[in-house]
Amino acid sequence: MTENLKVEVIGLNRVKGKHLIAQLRLSNTGTDKHLSWAGEMGDRTRPLGEIKWASGIGILDAQARTWLLPYKPAGSPCLCSDWDRDGLGRFIDPGRPITVYAVLPAPSGNPATATVVTPVAPPMLNVPISDEAPAGDFPDPDAETVTVVTRRLILPSESLDKSEETADDGKDLQVNLSSDVLFAVGKATLTPKANSIMARTAKLIDISPSAVVTVAGHADSSGNDAINDPLSLRRAQAVQHALSALLSKDGIRFQTEGYGSRRPLYRNDSEEGKRRNRRVTVTFAKPQPAAPEPAPTTPPGASALTGTTKADGQPIALGVTGLRRLPGGLGLLTYKITNQGSAETWFNDLHHAQDWEAYKYQAATNIRLTDVAAHRQYLPGRLEVPTDDGVDFYCACTDVSGVRINTEKFAPGQTREFWNLIALPDTPATLRVKIGLFRELDVPIH
Repeated sequence: MTENLKVEVIGLNRVKGKHLIAQLRLSNTGTDKHLSWAGEMGDRTRPLGEIKWASGIGILDAQARTWLLPYKPAGSPCLCSDWDRDGLGRFIDPGRPITVYAVLPAPSGNPATATVVTPVAPPMLNVPISDEAPAGDFPDPDAETVTVVTRRLILPSESLDKSEETADDGKDLQVNLSSDVLFAVGKATLTPKANSIMARTAKLIDISPSAVVTVAGHADSSGNDAINDPLSLRRAQAVQHALSALLSKDGIRFQTEGYGSRRPLYRNDSEEGKRRNRRVTVTFAKPQPAAPEPAPTTPPGASALTGTTKADGQPIALGVTGLRRLPGGLGLLTYKITNQGSAETWFNDLHHAQDWEAYKYQAATNIRLTDVAAHRQYLPGRLEVPTDDGVDFYCACTDVSGVRINTEKFAPGQTREFWNLIALPDTPATLRVKIGLFRELDVPIH
């Protein structure tokens, strides 16, 4: 909950089996200030100036690994509440509520519940969906031409030795193998270090239902196309030949391409971004997950899920409130930050992400989850938003910039809630969580 703005879902109704009407109550819990709601509830993945109304009300379609947002009619930000048409005004009076709505696509698979996401609070889990007609008069998306607005959710993870990075979109697994580990500079012959990486990737393909595997070579922005294009293709072919020899199952068909520097994962304006762009990407259908282990119960006397640091001399406290397993291999990390000092202070550590991550705006990106036994690290989830110039990435987590209230200072004693969507491995019951400068915590998965 953003300070003094309480958000509650009061209805999710599936209409015609394909649309969803979400109704939310927004309450101003303060006693002296009017609260602006239309900018706070706007979709932050739109261009500045279009972040308005209730366009940020969304549904997490876990099965399709997609973030669903309200339909967009021609000439209007969204099929949702606005301050003028619905007579809500731009502000919520102290101690008063208003009700807003959004009309969206229904999540795939006809689920009985959904996860509701908004820009101002952690996702609300397991909200029941009714197939009864909603009470009230709402726009019919079939009565006019509307655009479906979705954001693809990418959940990255990487090996601790930085030899490969995996991106999981719920359907396919994209394994980005580091060219710096696989090959010598300017060469397309696999190094001895590549053997274990090839074996690990082949095992994933063996347990995948995929019959087609795509292998694509990529370069950073150094050099030119005359060098990068043929080198990236030769490297992709070397990886394909190695994988073909290691696979246990027959019938796999490979598609091999070399894209040079035309499809970067990250910006090429940092050394780390360039390193990650030098890669061979192996893409195939996501293997079926193993059954997760039961979450452990915390024994008496176990370490609390808390930590402390300082900002401008003021003590800042962390409290992890949950690491929850969602459908489709997703996880939700929630935590609170409190200024325990006697003076107000900025606390900016949560958005000190690595420059190569290249998020569009500042957000709570400075987190890492580690599966110690598997030597694997899980990074914040990303929302992929196509633009005229390519793709922008937004963090699937709490905003700390733009119109959001988290840009304000922490007052003495003030607590704010934060959240992140991440991938969760199938089997461990506990992950090591590092949030900003706070100490590492072993957090059980529930």
